[in-house]
Amino acid sequence: MVYAVVRSGGRQEKVEVGTIVTMDRVQADKSGTIELPAVLLVDGDKITADQASLAKVKVTATVLNDLRGPKIIIQKYKNKTGYKKRQGHRQELTRVRITGIK
Repeated sequence: MVYAVVRSGGRQEKVEVGTIVTMDRVQADKSGTIELPAVLLVDGDKITADQASLAKVKVTATVLNDLRGPKIIIQKYKNKTGYKKRQGHRQELTRVRITGIK
């Protein structure tokens, strides 16, 4: 079983070939593929974690679609002063399918 831990945005994801991952918005090239940097590679009993070996590892993915996350509401309130502030946010996301770990 081969899997890798890749860095996407500010997080790390454990991926295998065929895994669908939702991550922060990334721009793909014209063919719709992106390359993710590997942090760890597990190939059966062999574990690769050093930077020199991981520089040769390529984790490729194809972009399935762009979407937006759920809306979150940020509210601030101070008692007895009349101060209140309401703000909303929706994160821009991209859904990708892992196509290869080499």
